[in-house]
Amino acid sequence: MPIRTRFTIWRPLATVAVAALLAAFLTPAAAHGAPRESRPVYSYEHAIRESVWVDTGLDGDGDGKTDRVAADIVRPREPAAQGRRIPVIMDASPYYSCCGRGNESQLKTYDTSGHVVQMPLFYDNYFVPRGYGFVGVDLAGTNRSDGCVDVGGRSDIQSAKAVVDWLNGRAKGYTTRTGHIRARATWTNGRTGMIGKSWDGTIANGVAATGVKGLRTIVPISAISSWYDYYFAKGAPLYDSGPDWLSDYVDSPGARAKCAAVQHKLVDGAPRTGDWTPLWTERDYVKDASKVRASVFLVHGMQDLNVRTKHFGQWWNALAKHGVQRKIWLSGTGHVDPFDFRRAPWVDTLHRWFDHELLGYDNGIDREPMADIERHPDQWVTSRVWPPQGTATTTLRPARGTQAGVGTLRLRTGTGTETFTDDPRLSETDWAAHVDESTASKAGFITPPLSRDLRVSGSSTVTVTVTPSTSTAHLSAVLVDLGPDTIRDYAGSGEGITTLPGRTCWGASTAGDSACFKATEARKTDVASTVFSRGWADLGNYASDRKGVPLTPGTAYTITLDLAATDHVVPRGHRLALIVAGTDKDLIDPPPSSSSRGKLRSSTPTLTVDLSRTAAHVPLVGGAAGFAHALAGPPAAVPAVTTPGGARTPHTVRRVPGDGR
Repeated sequence: MPIRTRFTIWRPLATVAVAALLAAFLTPAAAHGAPRESRPVYSYEHAIRESVWVDTGLDGDGDGKTDRVAADIVRPREPAAQGRRIPVIMDASPYYSCCGRGNESQLKTYDTSGHVVQMPLFYDNYFVPRGYGFVGVDLAGTNRSDGCVDVGGRSDIQSAKAVVDWLNGRAKGYTTRTGHIRARATWTNGRTGMIGKSWDGTIANGVAATGVKGLRTIVPISAISSWYDYYFAKGAPLYDSGPDWLSDYVDSPGARAKCAAVQHKLVDGAPRTGDWTPLWTERDYVKDASKVRASVFLVHGMQDLNVRTKHFGQWWNALAKHGVQRKIWLSGTGHVDPFDFRRAPWVDTLHRWFDHELLGYDNGIDREPMADIERHPDQWVTSRVWPPQGTATTTLRPARGTQAGVGTLRLRTGTGTETFTDDPRLSETDWAAHVDESTASKAGFITPPLSRDLRVSGSSTVTVTVTPSTSTAHLSAVLVDLGPDTIRDYAGSGEGITTLPGRTCWGASTAGDSACFKATEARKTDVASTVFSRGWADLGNYASDRKGVPLTPGTAYTITLDLAATDHVVPRGHRLALIVAGTDKDLIDPPPSSSSRGKLRSSTPTLTVDLSRTAAHVPLVGGAAGFAHALAGPPAAVPAVTTPGGARTPHTVRRVPGDGR
């Protein structure tokens, strides 16, 4: 994998001159030789706390003045006094005043002078004593910033990019929201790392996609890579609202009074038909992956049903195509921060990552395995690269079985048809629980029990040819591991974690900002099956991912569904299933009732699947040979099933990226 030039200077072959410069300028520990870890040698209690308002150059609220965004800063006092400049860790968020950050929904608090007292999360407590500045940016239209929230658009991204520019001397900052006294970032060397979960991490993705100079690394956690894919899957709506609702949810009272025009643009630009518009092009960061200069440490829950895993899959693949330095953690949770599912290893790994990327320390993290993957609750494995070498897209084909709707999954092309009727009352959990039964709501295709483990690693697609009975129809396709297991309870309210009463401490505290956070543990559940990858589409988008059309009942159409990225091992003795059905309850909306695609009253189409023109394209470690190998030899004994079904139907899926955990 290509590595950008700037990474190579920190490798063991770095020159003596570079090592000497590091020792002279980075931290006091450097005086004893090339440092490998920043130490908590600076006072958090006496850290400088200040606020700067950075001019974005935009006038989103239309008041005739360019918008200023508030950047609250916590930085160690000592380096500036010694004439040394430090790097910055930045979290730009819409949630600092409306909704809170982290498992405890922390908000920013301020003293009577307007300086931040409590900065949410542990980043400032932990990293400021180690020689980093921390900057918490209020996105335009939120908390103490001007402008309007445009949900991932130009204003959102410019809110954070302008601060990176200010840290590097390219943008104007002021000491107050409306005054004229300039503030200059003379205390920083401009090297910036952005971090954040969900919407915050999405902003990091978007800013990186501008190619802004000075942004050295991003750590997007459960982050969006294209806002269209947050709201739609090839025309099928994932939620019953659009970005206008989300903007109103986080707008400050002042912004809400000024931002009606932005709200109207969000409504008009995001039609409920699911058609692609220029609004979505502006909010698609994947298309600009070639501009990314920063390294990327990506974290995602493989059962995240809020920001679904297609987001990390397509972003990861685009970054790989352009040779961006990458690292990845994949957990078995839903929409959960790694601080709450793997706390101690997370803090240590993040510390070493920032030390390497922002301080330039040769601590070896760039030579460690690229991927950490949670196989079972709190049981992790590593992969030198991801997806692992030897992974190949393998075409698996459904075929008829001995009873209707219960077929086989194999390498050879099948013949005949299967028919099902959309039932919006049922979910993927219901389908999987009855996969061995002939039911009207789905068609299932199953391998025999495997004689060897089979690993799926990456993003799958399913191409189906179906004939609908109605002028509109929605499709779902899921991959299922059939067999008993103990997994994280991603469908529960904690999405795979339980919050405990005790606390653990990570960094230094003050009276107004504690470094101690509630501990968590894995919340587990026993299941008989696990849906591990899923995808959806409106059949009306058969000819174009970007525009749907009415269907002609009785006519066959072919469409490809993009399934969510994953890394899952179907173990020996289990079976792999592909299920094709209609509406996936609580994960997509039912189809409209007629060719006027904007109506919301659901219909119940019946769909006939042409098996000879239907196939799943699955990234298997070992490829087709690995699949054949897993089916060769005597089948393993089928494990006894004592649990009646899979994970329960997920609790109400949030339409707010990052709300709560």
